[in-house]
Amino acid sequence: MDVESADAGVSAVAGAIAEPARTRMLYCLMDGHARTSTELAAVAGVSPSTASVHLARLLERHLVKVLAQGKHRYYSLQGAEVAAALEVLSLLAGTPHGAFVPNTPTRLRHARTCYDHLAGAVAVALHDRCHELGWLLAADASGGYELGEAGRAAFEALGVDVTATRRQRRRFACACMDWSERRPHLGGALGAALLGVALKRRWVVQDADSRALHVTPRGEREMRSRFRFPEQQRAA
Repeated sequence: MDVESADAGVSAVAGAIAEPARTRMLYCLMDGHARTSTELAAVAGVSPSTASVHLARLLERHLVKVLAQGKHRYYSLQGAEVAAALEVLSLLAGTPHGAFVPNTPTRLRHARTCYDHLAGAVAVALHDRCHELGWLLAADASGGYELGEAGRAAFEALGVDVTATRRQRRRFACACMDWSERRPHLGGALGAALLGVALKRRWVVQDADSRALHVTPRGEREMRSRFRFPEQQRAA
């Protein structure tokens, strides 16, 4: 890339960040949690239609990414590089920013069903741990996953028939945005299979009157052990 092209690229990115409403959107996403355009419109203090224009600009400059889920579109920062750049700008400006505070009822936020798979803080922790262990590997830009060799062995050891799960007429494994944590949990056929294991082994017990799941003491022990959580880190 020549100097002129580099300068133009930097100028374009800086211009996308410089508009106050877009700046507020970007810093709102710094906590790693995804948000809808409606939520970002409220944060930025603009109308939903104006927010859509701003988000299109941020997408064009690869500052944010979007995950479509049903009728909803969840926006998050494009990656760690964007967060690092914003952090440096924040240091230069000397302005602190607040953290995302969920308002979901505690028992639903902790663990619940999301259609046919596990959701909530527990599910997000398991999703992140699978990545840390190299069990889940990114397969495509739309949030699809594949299992690494160690991951296949681990899920088979849990009792998941990976071959049969893969044959289902749906996505095998994918990121599903968690509406309380605003970070991904495991969706798709593999996510459904994991919930099936958790229910069968009574790691979790479903409430009779809601989507909430109660994590049993056995479930907490088993998940911590099978997903190799460090002693100081809890799975549930």
